[in-house]
Amino acid sequence: MPEISLNTPLPTWLTLLLASACGLIVANIYYAQPLIGPISLSLGLSPQAAGLIVTMTQIGYGTGLLLIVPLADRIENRTLVVCILGLAILALLGAGLSTRPTLFLATALLIGLGSVAVQVLVPYAAHLAPEATRGRVVGNVMSGLMLGIMLARPAASFVTHALSWHAVFIISAMVMAGLATVLRFALPRRHPGSGPSYATLLLSMGRLARHTPILQRRAFYHACLFGTFSLFWTTVPLLLAGPFQLSQNGIALFALAGVAGAISAPIAGRAADRGWSRPATGAAMLGTAAALLLCLTADSGSPIALAILVLAAILLDFAVTANLVLGQRAIYSLGAAVRGRLNGLYMATFFAGGAFGSALGGWTYARGGWPLTIWAGLALPALALAGFLTELRPRRPRA
Repeated sequence: MPEISLNTPLPTWLTLLLASACGLIVANIYYAQPLIGPISLSLGLSPQAAGLIVTMTQIGYGTGLLLIVPLADRIENRTLVVCILGLAILALLGAGLSTRPTLFLATALLIGLGSVAVQVLVPYAAHLAPEATRGRVVGNVMSGLMLGIMLARPAASFVTHALSWHAVFIISAMVMAGLATVLRFALPRRHPGSGPSYATLLLSMGRLARHTPILQRRAFYHACLFGTFSLFWTTVPLLLAGPFQLSQNGIALFALAGVAGAISAPIAGRAADRGWSRPATGAAMLGTAAALLLCLTADSGSPIALAILVLAAILLDFAVTANLVLGQRAIYSLGAAVRGRLNGLYMATFFAGGAFGSALGGWTYARGGWPLTIWAGLALPALALAGFLTELRPRRPRA
Protein backbone atom coordinates (compact mmCIF):
# COMPACT_ATOMS: atom_id res chain seq x y z
CA MET A 1 0.00 0.00 0.00
CA PRO A 2 1.54 3.39 -1.00
CA GLU A 3 2.11 5.96 1.71
CA ILE A 4 -0.43 8.78 2.06
CA SER A 5 1.12 12.24 2.08
CA LEU A 6 0.13 14.37 5.06
CA ASN A 7 0.03 17.44 2.80
CA THR A 8 -2.62 16.13 0.40
CA PRO A 9 -6.32 15.48 1.05
CA LEU A 10 -7.23 12.00 2.21
CA PRO A 11 -8.62 9.93 -0.71
CA THR A 12 -12.40 9.63 -0.64
CA TRP A 13 -12.25 5.83 -0.80
CA LEU A 14 -10.03 5.69 2.30
CA THR A 15 -12.32 8.01 4.25
CA LEU A 16 -15.30 5.83 3.32
CA LEU A 17 -13.42 2.68 4.32
CA LEU A 18 -12.50 4.12 7.72
CA ALA A 19 -16.05 5.36 8.31
CA SER A 20 -17.52 1.97 7.38
CA ALA A 21 -15.02 0.13 9.55
CA CYS A 22 -15.79 2.33 12.55
CA GLY A 23 -19.53 1.78 12.13
CA LEU A 24 -19.23 -2.00 11.82
CA ILE A 25 -16.88 -2.31 14.80
CA VAL A 26 -18.71 -0.03 17.22
CA ALA A 27 -22.00 -1.81 16.51
CA ASN A 28 -20.67 -4.82 18.44
CA ILE A 29 -21.05 -2.85 21.69
CA TYR A 30 -24.74 -2.19 21.10
CA TYR A 31 -26.13 -5.41 19.61
CA ALA A 32 -27.02 -6.85 23.02
CA GLN A 33 -28.94 -3.82 24.33
CA PRO A 34 -32.33 -4.67 22.75
CA LEU A 35 -31.72 -8.42 23.24
CA ILE A 36 -31.45 -8.54 27.02
CA GLY A 37 -34.83 -10.27 27.28
CA PRO A 38 -34.25 -13.16 24.82
CA ILE A 39 -30.61 -13.66 25.87
CA SER A 40 -31.35 -13.81 29.59
CA LEU A 41 -34.30 -16.14 28.99
CA SER A 42 -32.21 -18.46 26.80
CA LEU A 43 -29.25 -18.60 29.19
CA GLY A 44 -31.28 -18.78 32.39
CA LEU A 45 -30.11 -15.45 33.82
CA SER A 46 -32.25 -14.01 36.60
CA PRO A 47 -33.90 -10.60 36.03
CA GLN A 48 -31.51 -9.10 38.60
CA ALA A 49 -28.48 -10.36 36.64
CA ALA A 50 -29.80 -9.59 33.16
CA GLY A 51 -28.22 -6.13 33.22
CA LEU A 52 -24.78 -7.78 33.23
CA ILE A 53 -25.33 -8.66 29.55
CA VAL A 54 -24.72 -5.02 28.65
CA THR A 55 -22.61 -4.04 31.64
CA MET A 56 -19.86 -6.58 30.92
CA THR A 57 -19.42 -5.23 27.40
CA GLN A 58 -19.25 -1.69 28.78
CA ILE A 59 -16.63 -2.72 31.33
CA GLY A 60 -14.56 -4.37 28.62
CA TYR A 61 -14.79 -1.34 26.37
CA GLY A 62 -13.86 1.08 29.15
CA THR A 63 -10.91 -1.11 30.14
CA GLY A 64 -9.72 -1.26 26.55
CA LEU A 65 -9.90 2.51 26.20
CA LEU A 66 -7.48 2.91 29.08
CA LEU A 67 -5.18 -0.09 28.52
CA ILE A 68 -5.21 -0.83 24.77
CA VAL A 69 -5.91 2.44 22.94
CA PRO A 70 -2.73 4.15 24.31
CA LEU A 71 -0.71 1.55 22.36
CA ALA A 72 -1.62 3.53 19.22
CA ASP A 73 1.11 5.96 20.31
CA ARG A 74 3.70 3.16 20.27
CA ILE A 75 2.69 0.30 17.93
CA GLU A 76 2.18 0.45 14.15
CA ASN A 77 -1.51 1.31 13.87
CA ARG A 78 -2.64 -1.04 11.09
CA THR A 79 -1.14 -4.05 12.84
CA LEU A 80 -2.66 -2.99 16.15
CA VAL A 81 -6.16 -2.67 14.64
CA VAL A 82 -6.00 -6.09 12.97
CA CYS A 83 -4.82 -7.76 16.19
CA ILE A 84 -7.60 -6.17 18.23
CA LEU A 85 -10.14 -7.28 15.63
CA GLY A 86 -8.81 -10.83 15.98
CA LEU A 87 -9.81 -10.72 19.65
CA ALA A 88 -13.25 -9.36 18.69
CA ILE A 89 -13.80 -12.20 16.19
CA LEU A 90 -13.05 -14.90 18.79
CA ALA A 91 -15.24 -13.17 21.37
CA LEU A 92 -18.19 -12.79 18.98
CA LEU A 93 -17.98 -16.44 17.99
CA GLY A 94 -17.88 -17.42 21.65
CA ALA A 95 -20.97 -15.30 22.38
CA GLY A 96 -22.85 -16.76 19.43
CA LEU A 97 -22.10 -20.32 20.55
CA SER A 98 -22.73 -19.72 24.25
CA THR A 99 -25.24 -21.88 26.09
CA ARG A 100 -24.20 -20.95 29.63
CA PRO A 101 -24.41 -17.51 31.27
CA THR A 102 -20.83 -17.51 32.60
CA LEU A 103 -19.38 -18.14 29.14
CA PHE A 104 -21.55 -15.49 27.53
CA LEU A 105 -20.68 -12.87 30.15
CA ALA A 106 -16.96 -13.61 29.72
CA THR A 107 -17.21 -13.24 25.95
CA ALA A 108 -19.26 -10.04 26.40
CA LEU A 109 -16.31 -8.58 28.31
CA LEU A 110 -13.96 -9.54 25.46
CA ILE A 111 -16.34 -8.10 22.85
CA GLY A 112 -15.96 -4.77 24.60
CA LEU A 113 -12.16 -5.09 24.60
CA GLY A 114 -12.13 -6.03 20.91
CA SER A 115 -14.35 -3.11 19.97
CA VAL A 116 -11.78 -0.49 21.02
CA ALA A 117 -10.19 -0.93 17.59
CA VAL A 118 -12.55 1.83 16.54
CA GLN A 119 -10.77 4.26 18.86
CA VAL A 120 -7.47 3.47 17.20
CA LEU A 121 -8.95 4.12 13.75
CA VAL A 122 -10.43 7.56 14.52
CA PRO A 123 -7.15 9.23 15.62
CA TYR A 124 -5.43 7.27 12.84
CA ALA A 125 -7.70 9.06 10.36
CA ALA A 126 -6.90 12.39 12.03
CA HIS A 127 -3.18 11.66 11.66
CA LEU A 128 -3.49 10.95 7.93
CA ALA A 129 -5.55 14.09 7.22
CA PRO A 130 -3.92 17.50 6.61
CA GLU A 131 -4.53 20.10 9.31
CA ALA A 132 -6.80 22.19 7.06
CA THR A 133 -9.29 19.34 6.51
CA ARG A 134 -8.80 17.34 9.70
CA GLY A 135 -12.16 18.30 11.17
CA ARG A 136 -13.95 17.34 7.97
CA VAL A 137 -12.23 13.95 7.83
CA VAL A 138 -12.90 13.20 11.50
CA GLY A 139 -16.50 14.28 11.01
CA ASN A 140 -16.97 11.96 8.04
CA VAL A 141 -15.41 9.03 9.90
CA MET A 142 -17.55 9.78 12.94
CA SER A 143 -20.64 9.72 10.72
CA GLY A 144 -19.89 6.07 10.08
CA LEU A 145 -19.31 5.42 13.78
CA MET A 146 -22.61 7.07 14.78
CA LEU A 147 -24.49 5.20 12.09
CA GLY A 148 -23.08 1.98 13.53
CA ILE A 149 -24.31 2.92 17.01
CA MET A 150 -27.77 3.89 15.80
CA LEU A 151 -28.28 0.98 13.39
CA ALA A 152 -26.96 -1.73 15.74
CA ARG A 153 -30.09 -1.87 17.90
CA PRO A 154 -32.66 -2.21 15.10
CA ALA A 155 -30.39 -4.57 13.14
CA ALA A 156 -30.03 -6.87 16.16
CA SER A 157 -33.79 -6.84 16.74
CA PHE A 158 -34.58 -7.66 13.11
CA VAL A 159 -32.01 -10.50 12.89
CA THR A 160 -33.22 -11.99 16.17
CA HIS A 161 -36.83 -11.86 14.96
CA ALA A 162 -35.88 -13.60 11.69
CA LEU A 163 -33.27 -16.07 13.03
CA SER A 164 -32.09 -15.97 16.65
CA TRP A 165 -29.94 -13.88 18.97
CA HIS A 166 -27.08 -16.34 18.41
CA ALA A 167 -27.09 -15.43 14.72
CA VAL A 168 -26.46 -11.75 15.53
CA PHE A 169 -23.05 -12.50 17.03
CA ILE A 170 -22.04 -15.19 14.54
CA ILE A 171 -22.86 -12.94 11.57
CA SER A 172 -20.92 -10.10 13.17
CA ALA A 173 -17.89 -12.37 13.67
CA MET A 174 -17.95 -13.19 9.96
CA VAL A 175 -18.20 -9.49 9.10
CA MET A 176 -15.26 -8.69 11.40
CA ALA A 177 -13.14 -11.37 9.73
CA GLY A 178 -13.80 -9.88 6.31
CA LEU A 179 -13.17 -6.36 7.59
CA ALA A 180 -9.85 -7.32 9.20
CA THR A 181 -8.70 -8.79 5.89
CA VAL A 182 -9.64 -5.66 3.96
CA LEU A 183 -7.98 -3.33 6.47
CA ARG A 184 -4.82 -5.46 6.50
CA PHE A 185 -4.28 -4.88 2.77
CA ALA A 186 -5.91 -1.48 2.22
CA LEU A 187 -4.71 0.73 5.06
CA PRO A 188 -1.41 2.59 4.81
CA ARG A 189 1.03 1.83 7.58
CA ARG A 190 1.44 4.41 10.33
CA HIS A 191 4.53 4.10 12.56
CA PRO A 192 4.29 6.34 15.64
CA GLY A 193 7.97 5.77 16.40
CA SER A 194 9.59 3.92 19.27
CA GLY A 195 8.25 6.31 21.88
CA PRO A 196 8.02 5.59 25.60
CA SER A 197 7.53 2.15 27.13
CA TYR A 198 4.02 0.81 27.73
CA ALA A 199 4.29 1.43 31.48
CA THR A 200 5.41 4.99 30.82
CA LEU A 201 2.47 5.46 28.44
CA LEU A 202 0.00 4.41 31.10
CA LEU A 203 1.61 6.58 33.78
CA SER A 204 1.61 9.56 31.42
CA MET A 205 -2.17 9.35 31.03
CA GLY A 206 -2.68 10.61 34.56
CA ARG A 207 -0.40 13.54 33.84
CA LEU A 208 -2.25 14.31 30.61
CA ALA A 209 -5.59 14.18 32.42
CA ARG A 210 -4.37 16.61 35.10
CA HIS A 211 -2.56 19.08 32.89
CA THR A 212 -4.60 19.28 29.66
CA PRO A 213 -7.41 21.85 30.15
CA ILE A 214 -8.87 21.32 26.68
CA LEU A 215 -9.20 17.59 27.34
CA GLN A 216 -10.79 18.24 30.73
CA ARG A 217 -13.39 20.60 29.31
CA ARG A 218 -14.28 18.65 26.21
CA ALA A 219 -14.47 15.37 28.14
CA PHE A 220 -16.75 16.97 30.75
CA TYR A 221 -19.01 18.53 28.11
CA HIS A 222 -19.47 15.30 26.26
CA ALA A 223 -19.84 13.17 29.38
CA CYS A 224 -22.89 15.32 30.19
CA LEU A 225 -24.35 15.16 26.68
CA PHE A 226 -23.62 11.47 26.16
CA GLY A 227 -25.18 10.80 29.55
CA THR A 228 -28.33 12.50 28.24
CA PHE A 229 -28.16 10.38 25.08
CA SER A 230 -27.85 7.17 27.10
CA LEU A 231 -30.63 8.18 29.48
CA PHE A 232 -33.01 8.74 26.56
CA TRP A 233 -32.21 5.55 24.65
CA THR A 234 -32.28 3.42 27.82
CA THR A 235 -35.76 4.55 28.85
CA VAL A 236 -37.57 5.36 25.59
CA PRO A 237 -38.06 1.65 24.71
CA LEU A 238 -39.89 1.27 28.04
CA LEU A 239 -42.13 4.20 27.15
CA LEU A 240 -42.76 2.89 23.64
CA ALA A 241 -43.66 -0.58 24.92
CA GLY A 242 -45.93 0.94 27.58
CA PRO A 243 -48.25 3.81 26.63
CA PHE A 244 -47.49 3.48 22.91
CA GLN A 245 -47.82 -0.33 22.92
CA LEU A 246 -45.18 -0.83 20.20
CA SER A 247 -43.84 -4.30 19.44
CA GLN A 248 -40.11 -5.17 19.36
CA ASN A 249 -40.08 -4.49 15.63
CA GLY A 250 -41.90 -1.20 16.17
CA ILE A 251 -39.29 -0.12 18.70
CA ALA A 252 -36.58 -1.13 16.23
CA LEU A 253 -38.19 1.06 13.56
CA PHE A 254 -38.32 3.97 16.03
CA ALA A 255 -34.59 3.56 16.66
CA LEU A 256 -33.98 4.13 12.97
CA ALA A 257 -35.20 7.73 13.44
CA GLY A 258 -32.01 8.57 15.28
CA VAL A 259 -29.93 7.67 12.24
CA ALA A 260 -30.82 11.05 10.74
CA GLY A 261 -28.77 12.68 13.48
CA ALA A 262 -25.55 11.22 12.05
CA ILE A 263 -25.53 13.88 9.32
CA SER A 264 -24.34 16.39 11.92
CA ALA A 265 -20.86 14.81 12.14
CA PRO A 266 -19.47 16.19 8.86
CA ILE A 267 -21.27 19.49 9.47
CA ALA A 268 -19.62 19.84 12.86
CA GLY A 269 -16.25 18.90 11.38
CA ARG A 270 -16.50 21.64 8.78
CA ALA A 271 -17.58 24.14 11.43
CA ALA A 272 -14.50 23.27 13.51
CA ASP A 273 -12.21 23.67 10.48
CA ARG A 274 -13.61 27.20 10.01
CA GLY A 275 -13.00 28.17 13.62
CA TRP A 276 -16.63 27.97 14.75
CA SER A 277 -16.13 25.38 17.50
CA ARG A 278 -17.37 27.57 20.35
CA PRO A 279 -20.72 28.65 18.88
CA ALA A 280 -21.27 25.14 17.51
CA THR A 281 -20.60 23.69 20.98
CA GLY A 282 -23.14 26.02 22.56
CA ALA A 283 -25.68 25.12 19.89
CA ALA A 284 -25.13 21.40 20.55
CA MET A 285 -25.76 21.84 24.27
CA LEU A 286 -28.90 23.91 23.68
CA GLY A 287 -30.11 21.38 21.11
CA THR A 288 -29.71 18.56 23.62
CA ALA A 289 -31.73 20.44 26.22
CA ALA A 290 -34.40 21.35 23.64
CA ALA A 291 -34.77 17.69 22.65
CA LEU A 292 -35.52 16.73 26.26
CA LEU A 293 -38.01 19.57 26.64
CA LEU A 294 -39.83 18.22 23.60
CA CYS A 295 -39.99 14.83 25.32
CA LEU A 296 -41.99 16.31 28.21
CA THR A 297 -44.96 16.66 25.86
CA ALA A 298 -44.73 13.13 24.48
CA ASP A 299 -45.93 10.54 26.97
CA SER A 300 -49.62 10.26 26.13
CA GLY A 301 -49.36 7.40 23.65
CA SER A 302 -51.02 9.36 20.85
CA PRO A 303 -49.76 9.51 17.24
CA ILE A 304 -48.88 13.18 17.72
CA ALA A 305 -46.85 12.31 20.82
CA LEU A 306 -45.03 9.61 18.86
CA ALA A 307 -44.19 12.11 16.11
CA ILE A 308 -42.82 14.50 18.75
CA LEU A 309 -40.68 11.70 20.17
CA VAL A 310 -39.27 10.97 16.71
CA LEU A 311 -38.39 14.65 16.28
CA ALA A 312 -36.78 14.73 19.73
CA ALA A 313 -34.72 11.61 18.94
CA ILE A 314 -33.41 13.18 15.71
CA LEU A 315 -32.55 16.48 17.41
CA LEU A 316 -30.87 14.74 20.35
CA ASP A 317 -28.73 12.49 18.16
CA PHE A 318 -27.86 15.43 15.89
CA ALA A 319 -26.68 17.58 18.81
CA VAL A 320 -24.76 14.85 20.67
CA THR A 321 -23.00 13.66 17.51
CA ALA A 322 -21.98 17.23 16.65
CA ASN A 323 -20.51 17.81 20.11
CA LEU A 324 -18.56 14.55 19.93
CA VAL A 325 -16.87 15.60 16.68
CA LEU A 326 -16.14 19.11 17.98
CA GLY A 327 -14.47 17.62 21.04
CA GLN A 328 -12.37 15.20 19.03
CA ARG A 329 -11.25 17.94 16.66
CA ALA A 330 -10.11 20.00 19.65
CA ILE A 331 -8.10 17.28 21.40
CA TYR A 332 -6.59 15.92 18.18
CA SER A 333 -5.06 19.35 17.57
CA LEU A 334 -2.88 18.91 20.68
CA GLY A 335 -0.31 16.77 18.88
CA ALA A 336 0.11 13.47 17.08
CA ALA A 337 2.51 12.04 19.67
CA VAL A 338 -0.17 11.87 22.39
CA ARG A 339 -3.28 11.53 20.22
CA GLY A 340 -3.99 7.91 21.12
CA ARG A 341 -3.75 8.53 24.86
CA LEU A 342 -5.84 11.71 24.66
CA ASN A 343 -8.48 9.86 22.67
CA GLY A 344 -8.56 7.03 25.21
CA LEU A 345 -9.01 9.45 28.10
CA TYR A 346 -11.67 11.44 26.25
CA MET A 347 -13.66 8.35 25.32
CA ALA A 348 -13.32 6.69 28.72
CA THR A 349 -14.57 9.83 30.47
CA PHE A 350 -17.66 10.35 28.39
CA PHE A 351 -18.36 6.61 28.30
CA ALA A 352 -18.54 6.79 32.11
CA GLY A 353 -21.00 9.65 31.65
CA GLY A 354 -23.07 7.41 29.40
CA ALA A 355 -23.10 4.64 31.99
CA PHE A 356 -24.25 7.15 34.61
CA GLY A 357 -27.00 8.39 32.29
CA SER A 358 -28.26 4.85 31.70
CA ALA A 359 -28.35 4.13 35.43
CA LEU A 360 -30.04 7.45 36.15
CA GLY A 361 -32.65 6.82 33.48
CA GLY A 362 -33.53 3.35 34.75
CA TRP A 363 -33.74 4.54 38.37
CA THR A 364 -35.90 7.60 37.67
CA TYR A 365 -38.21 5.79 35.26
CA ALA A 366 -38.92 3.10 37.85
CA ARG A 367 -39.73 5.69 40.52
CA GLY A 368 -41.36 8.58 38.69
CA GLY A 369 -41.99 7.53 35.13
CA TRP A 370 -41.17 9.50 32.01
CA PRO A 371 -41.56 13.06 33.42
CA LEU A 372 -39.12 12.48 36.29
CA THR A 373 -36.65 10.86 33.90
CA ILE A 374 -36.68 13.86 31.56
CA TRP A 375 -36.42 16.45 34.34
CA ALA A 376 -33.48 14.55 35.82
CA GLY A 377 -31.90 14.27 32.38
CA LEU A 378 -32.17 18.03 31.82
CA ALA A 379 -29.67 18.52 34.63
CA LEU A 380 -26.92 17.04 32.44
CA PRO A 381 -26.93 19.54 29.53
CA ALA A 382 -27.50 22.26 32.14
CA LEU A 383 -24.22 21.26 33.82
CA ALA A 384 -22.45 21.29 30.46
CA LEU A 385 -23.82 24.77 29.70
CA ALA A 386 -22.71 26.05 33.09
CA GLY A 387 -19.17 24.86 32.41
CA PHE A 388 -19.28 26.26 28.89
CA LEU A 389 -20.28 29.72 30.15
CA THR A 390 -17.15 29.86 32.30
CA GLU A 391 -15.11 29.22 29.16
CA LEU A 392 -16.76 32.16 27.41
CA ARG A 393 -16.22 34.54 30.33
CA PRO A 394 -13.58 37.14 29.30
CA ARG A 395 -10.36 37.06 31.27
CA ARG A 396 -9.32 40.14 33.21
CA PRO A 397 -6.02 41.66 32.13
CA ARG A 398 -3.18 41.08 34.52
CA ALA A 399 -2.08 43.99 36.61
